[in-house]
Amino acid sequence: MSIASKKVGSLPPYLFSEFQRKKEELQAKGVDVIDLGIGAPDLPTPDFIIESLIKEAKKPENHRYSPYGGCREFKEAVATFYKNYFDVTLDPETEVLTLIGSKEGLAHLMQALLDPGDHVLLPDPGYPVYSTAVHLAEASYFPLPLEAANGYIPRYEDVPDEIIKQTKLMLLNYPSNPTAATVNIDVFEQALAFARKNNIMIAHDSAYNLVTFDDYKAPSILQVPGAKNNAVEFGSLSKSFNMTGWRIGYVIGNKDIIKALSVLKSNLDSSQFLAIQKAAAMALTSDLSTVAEHNKIFTERRNVLVKALQNIGLEVDLPKGTIFVWAKVPEQFTSLTFANLLLEKSGIIVTPGSAFGPTGEGYIRIALSVSIERIDEVARRLSELNMGEVIH
Repeated sequence: MSIASKKVGSLPPYLFSEFQRKKEELQAKGVDVIDLGIGAPDLPTPDFIIESLIKEAKKPENHRYSPYGGCREFKEAVATFYKNYFDVTLDPETEVLTLIGSKEGLAHLMQALLDPGDHVLLPDPGYPVYSTAVHLAEASYFPLPLEAANGYIPRYEDVPDEIIKQTKLMLLNYPSNPTAATVNIDVFEQALAFARKNNIMIAHDSAYNLVTFDDYKAPSILQVPGAKNNAVEFGSLSKSFNMTGWRIGYVIGNKDIIKALSVLKSNLDSSQFLAIQKAAAMALTSDLSTVAEHNKIFTERRNVLVKALQNIGLEVDLPKGTIFVWAKVPEQFTSLTFANLLLEKSGIIVTPGSAFGPTGEGYIRIALSVSIERIDEVARRLSELNMGEVIH
């Protein structure tokens, strides 16, 4: 008899486990493996945030339980950030909820809103946690194919009427993981029009809203008039401020959705350590100059990597956001076989697009998560690949 529940037993294996095994095998043979598979920023958390954490951690009053919905300072900072950056007004008490990272919030959202038989529309390709969370909530999902030919924007007319009737929630994610696609506000206007017509809620995963390049500014779905009637937006400090291990994020928007998630979370956790919340509040209300500095670093890495990929004949555009590059593999390969080729021939780990859904087949995701010196080394190794020989 299996110890694990049926839910856990039916979960897919961890995305990177097989590549990790091959990585360890090659390293044991002395190969210098460069891992561009996992989307974890390598840059340090800014000093002023760390100093704030130290200061707050020394205060005895910060070692008690946090209010379940998060402390007042952090929720007010989220509201201030949205007013200053997006000109969106939020009530910190009813329209902002503190999360232990947005991943946790997105996963728990499914359990807070869905019943067995409910359907969710999920981006394909998309962050694997979305489908896993729907599975754990014992609901069902229908993929929204995101294709390059349509600018990685959903085609709602392709969703069958019988699916729409059962759909309670739709997820969007821009700037996108894994495709790095960016959009303008009109995409959110179209999504909300579809949602209102069909009585569907929207959750927008905006984890990369500040990681943008070339003067592009990612919009918030809440900038659309009336958006709070249907939508919530998830945010994280992990990528913007290089705080992945701190586990701090938020969800904002529709009061009823936030209330439902708050009720669930109050039964499962006691929010994040108060010192972390207060340091994160300082980050959100800063002048964002450290964000701009880090974006310049990612821009340099992006430019070198994209040029190297194009030089070996891959189709790839310059992304305007995220820490990823989304590249089309040669027709002779699947996304997995090309990822294996790069690992075995060049010692470079990338993520096959098929790991993010069927529409991701034919692509690889590459993270800009190593120094420019290592990116230069990636470019050198790619230049030594004899693609003519490899393809034939």
